[in-house]
Amino acid sequence: MDKVLIADHHPITRKGIASILNTEGNYEIISTLSDGNDLLKVLTKTEVDILILEIDIPNLNSITAIKAIKREFPHVKILVLSCHPEEMYALSAIKYGAAGYVSKTASIQRVLDAINQIQRGGIYLNESLSKRLISDGNTTQGLAYKYMKLSSREIEVLNLLSNGKRNKEIAANLNINEKTVSTYKMRLLKKLEAQNVAELIKHARLLQNTTTI
Repeated sequence: MDKVLIADHHPITRKGIASILNTEGNYEIISTLSDGNDLLKVLTKTEVDILILEIDIPNLNSITAIKAIKREFPHVKILVLSCHPEEMYALSAIKYGAAGYVSKTASIQRVLDAINQIQRGGIYLNESLSKRLISDGNTTQGLAYKYMKLSSREIEVLNLLSNGKRNKEIAANLNINEKTVSTYKMRLLKKLEAQNVAELIKHARLLQNTTTI
C-alpha cells in the first residue's frame, strides 16, 4: 500500500483528496499539512511514496521546491495539484522532477487517474496540453511550443505579469531586484515574439483560457 502525504493550504482539498484515496484501498494517508516548513520535517521522519503538492502553500519556494525535494528524496513521486492552470506550470514541474500536474478545476476522476498513473511509475499530463506542445499548427499551438522553452523563473515572471503585478511587486514576490525583473521581461518578449508587455499578458491569458478538462 502506497503511503501518501498531502500538502495543501486549503482544508477542503486535503480532506477531499484523503477521502477519495481512502475509498480506493490502495493508498494510506500518512499525513496532511498546510505549511512548507512542515514538509521537509515529515519527509525526513516518515516514509512517503507519493506527495500530492500545492505549490502555493506558505513557506514553500514555489515550483522550484520540487527540484530540492527530488534531490533529497528521489524515491518520492510528486503530483502537483494546483490552482494554477496546467499551461502555466506543468512543464516546469515535470522538468524539475514532478511525475504529474493537475489543475484543481479537473474532475475527481482525472485527479484519481493522475494519482494512479504516477503510482504505476508513469508521467501524467493533460492530453490536450501534450498535443499542443508537440504541434505547431495554429497560433495557440505555436505559442504553447514556444512556452515550453521558457525557464521556470521566466514562467513565474510571466504569470505574475498576467495577474497585473508591476516590476516592484514581482521583484518582492520572487525575492529578486527590479533590474532582474526587467531582464526577464526582455527575455520573454524575445522568446514569445511579443511586441510589448501588453502582448505578453495576452499570450499568458490565451494559454490559461485554452485548458481543456
